[in-house]
This record gives sequence, C-alpha cells and structure tokens, in this order.
Amino acid sequence: MSLPRIVLASGSPRRQELLRQCGVEFDVISAAVPELHDEALTAREISLLNAHRKTRAVAKRFPDRVVLGADTLVARGTRLYGKPVDLADARRMLAELEGRTHQVVTGVCLLHLRGYRERLFAETTDVTFRTLGPDQIDAYLAEIDPLDKAGAYAIQHHGDRVVAEIAGSYSNVVGLPVEQVLAALRDWETP
Repeated sequence: MSLPRIVLASGSPRRQELLRQCGVEFDVISAAVPELHDEALTAREISLLNAHRKTRAVAKRFPDRVVLGADTLVARGTRLYGKPVDLADARRMLAELEGRTHQVVTGVCLLHLRGYRERLFAETTDVTFRTLGPDQIDAYLAEIDPLDKAGAYAIQHHGDRVVAEIAGSYSNVVGLPVEQVLAALRDWETP
C-alpha cells in the first residue's frame, strides 16, 4: 500500500524536511488559526486541541484530501513553553530549562473530512538540558532563531550545546514524531 499524498497544515520548515526525508508526498497549506493556551489543560491536551483546530481549518478547504496538522509544546511540570515572543523571552525560557529535564509534546491530527476519518495522537519525549550560564545561553541564541521554536531551542541546530540527553523520539523534539506519523499513514486507506 502506498502512502497517500497529504496536505500539511503547517508552514514549519522542520516538519516539511522531516516528511521529505521519509518520502512522504505533501502540499503545504498553512493554517491561519491562533494557537490556544489554557492553564487548566495539560501540554498533551493543548497540543492535541491545537493540532485538531489547525487540521480542521485546512480540511474544510480540502475535504477530499488527507490533512496532517501538528502542534508542539515544551513542558516542565505544569509550566508550558510555546514560542518566545522576543529574545528576552527566549533567554528566560532557556534559563528556566537549563540543568533540568522537560518534556516535548507534539499533538498530531490526521483528518479526511469527506471520508469521516480522523486520527489524533500525541508523542512525548523527555529532554534533559545541560547546566548553562548566561554567556552560554546568549552564545546559543546568537547561533539560532529561537522565535519560531517551542521552548526557544532547536535540537537539530547546535542542540548539543544545550541538550545533554533525550529519552524518546528525536524527530518529535524537532517538531513531528515521524515514526508514529508514518505508522498512522500506513494504516490509512487511501480515500
């Protein structure tokens, strides 16, 4: 069975590259949906809710296609870290994460609106940061653009400077748990 050509409801270059590396054919249609944040919900619940909202918004425009949407959050206990608003916010996030273990949670939604099929799942990866000082944080921020990354870091770009170890899916930390996405797509019957 071949994988269906999908619509990726995300403009994330990292998600696009991960799908390309796996040989998944896709078209990109970014979802213009504001991400919700609610302190009463867990990182898993919020990421699944946002992934579903993004996917559904695009699926309404392409009801005959399989649409994939995702949302990634960083969580340390009940504290959630989305994308920083500026460099000061990115610096604060990294200072709060340094020397500790946090979770990267990605909610994923696959939806074929006309076929009445939907698959929602979330993947969690534990990430332990190195102990960093202000100078190391500033040097790291000078190497990457943290403003479009949950938690203000990118494991695939100089990640070894901030990350000591991970337990779980590496691609999930990049922004999409490809192992789980590929398994879901293999199970998906082409409509």
